[in-house]
Amino acid sequence: MDAPEGQPPPFLEPLLGIVFDLDGTLVLSDHDFRRMRREVIRLAETAGVAPGRLNPDQTIVEIVSSALTELEGQGVPEGTRFRFEADVNRTIDAIELEALPKTTAREGAAELLGALTRRGFRLGVLTRSSSEFCRTALQKTGLLDFFPYLRTRSAPGPAKPDPEALRLLLREMGIPVDRSLLVGDHRFDAECAVRASVRFYGILPPDGGEPDAAERFRANGASAVARDLPELGRFLDVAVVPAG
Repeated sequence: MDAPEGQPPPFLEPLLGIVFDLDGTLVLSDHDFRRMRREVIRLAETAGVAPGRLNPDQTIVEIVSSALTELEGQGVPEGTRFRFEADVNRTIDAIELEALPKTTAREGAAELLGALTRRGFRLGVLTRSSSEFCRTALQKTGLLDFFPYLRTRSAPGPAKPDPEALRLLLREMGIPVDRSLLVGDHRFDAECAVRASVRFYGILPPDGGEPDAAERFRANGASAVARDLPELGRFLDVAVVPAG
């Protein structure tokens, strides 16, 4: 249940479970998001959205949502809208998989996850990536065994940033929302956590991001912002020993 409006969620200690975003948080890849957005707009226009109605500077989630609203408003049949969503997923999946060969673990990821596992935390991944990309990326980077719980874009039901996606994963993990944490590198992660009444820690990109990135995270509800995974480990009171 969400906290009453205007009141902070009643987070409790000890923390029992940690859910991580995948891309940008645990692994680094080179997704061609610009191409994905172009393809989504092309598919939307093929389905009936008028050219120029969609903003290519928005996120893929926002473009798809706008396209579905446009199609519904035009009275486009439900079957056509379903096919559009299916075509979007297939197209994004294919482009996403092209990034796998260059996908690497973020520095300190294995050490942090090992330390958290030894401390007894239950760990999960919540990602908008496909199941195939998520599992293959985690396996390729040596991180898959740390995560018995995964929820991806391929799972039935809502996807991040819908808060129910996070709640469903936490129920599977057996962790109450007030004893859980979501860690991510995007405003959608913060939005998802806040709406689910889950505490959120932001993590900056390896290059530090924009000068006001940490302030933006805090403005979006982050309880803490880490520069990197070793610093996140210090926030969680675990020692992250660098490999070698």
